[in-house]
Amino acid sequence: MEKVATLLLFGATGDLARRMLLPSLYGLDADGLLPADLRIVGTARTELSTEEYRERALEALQQHLPDGFYHAAVAEKFLARLSYIAVDATRLEDFPKLADAVGKCDSGLAIFLSTAPSLFKPTIDGLASVGLACADVRMALEKPLGSDLASSRQINDAVAAHFPEERTFRIDHYLGKETVQNLLALRFANSLFEPLWNSSHIDHIQITVAETVGLEGRGDYYDGAGALRDMVQNHMLQLLALVAMEPPAGLDATSVRDEKVKVLRSLRPMTLADTVIGQFGKGAIDGEPVPSYDEELGRDSQTETFVALKAHVDNWRWKDVPFYLRTGKRMPVRDSEIYIQFKAVPYDIFARRGAVSRPNSLLISLQPEETISLELMAKTPGLGRDGVRLRDVPLNLGLANAFSEYRRRIAYERLLLDLIEGDPTLFVRRDEVEAQWAWIDEIRAGWTAAGVTPKPYAAGTWGPSSAIALAERDGVSWHE
Repeated sequence: MEKVATLLLFGATGDLARRMLLPSLYGLDADGLLPADLRIVGTARTELSTEEYRERALEALQQHLPDGFYHAAVAEKFLARLSYIAVDATRLEDFPKLADAVGKCDSGLAIFLSTAPSLFKPTIDGLASVGLACADVRMALEKPLGSDLASSRQINDAVAAHFPEERTFRIDHYLGKETVQNLLALRFANSLFEPLWNSSHIDHIQITVAETVGLEGRGDYYDGAGALRDMVQNHMLQLLALVAMEPPAGLDATSVRDEKVKVLRSLRPMTLADTVIGQFGKGAIDGEPVPSYDEELGRDSQTETFVALKAHVDNWRWKDVPFYLRTGKRMPVRDSEIYIQFKAVPYDIFARRGAVSRPNSLLISLQPEETISLELMAKTPGLGRDGVRLRDVPLNLGLANAFSEYRRRIAYERLLLDLIEGDPTLFVRRDEVEAQWAWIDEIRAGWTAAGVTPKPYAAGTWGPSSAIALAERDGVSWHE
């Protein structure tokens, strides 16, 4: 695919644009990675002139760029790329002025659509009505892409009416994280791991995405979604797919996504006994008191802010290996990680000498720090007259230190650059999204049929006690 000449940003005054998109585009421009003539057109309902929008963009850069990365000369060059046009997506008559601002789309146009799900179809119909859905236009879609399989299909059908699959880029920003991509390198560029990456050698896998924050002004959206749809349906299932997928034939988009969707379609239907949901109450985070979910929301609610699941991938490689998934708000720490515990050695020759040998483990941390740590058993120094002593010794790879000569990038930098250059590998295909929703919908239907409601947990803790029991009944402890 050819690079584009114009990038059109819907939701250009929103929080995502301020915190992520504008700093990411600035970073790409600072490194000389944007096409020299690329124009960036921002649009939203807010009435602003281009100069007023540039002033807001400048404030966003100064506030959200890493320390020492803002440079006035670079910012001046970047801001010159920006223009702004106010458009109400519900008003078809607003789109002609957008077309005038964007110009002809046959010279290369990419659209980044970050809006409420209810506005997807009106926006796409409006674009089509003024000729901004021509043959080479790429459409990037930011979540949420529906609230269940049926609504997701409606959105995808509306998109597909004007943008074929090969020009549709569904975003899951976790796929832009450096450590997530390093997962592929870890598995498929090292002969050490792939022969062991199966049920014969792995005991279980844990995936945790923990947040210390509460609603952060997203109460209306979050209360309609809950933790299962907000985090598990997209980020966590994508991580599971990357961990569990078979080696792809290559790193092209088709090969990688073919293998991911096979995993998602192999997920075993969940039972109620293998799910736990909770909702945070009053508690403390970093020593500071925080309100309950209902207090923060301003009304009573039965929406879950915590989910723990014991999942299985029913295929040859992963027969009977449990995947423990856990995500929640108001957790003790902010942490996203993949923890892989290998099986114990078949016979412990050190046991008669008083030593305790524990299974090896591999920890892949995605945030707040990007690290990979392999725990090995080693003998502690000494003559061993009172017995042999073994201890876990971590082999740590801190990516920030190992690659200190490289700037740590925002995940959206890679995704925006791939959109501009037309590489869909790190974007989610429609059949992946629908396989994810089909699994999630079954879980929610089971909760509804059984009248399951969230169990309370104190803010600053690791969720309801039943989440601990979910793993401990199998002799497993959550990695913390």
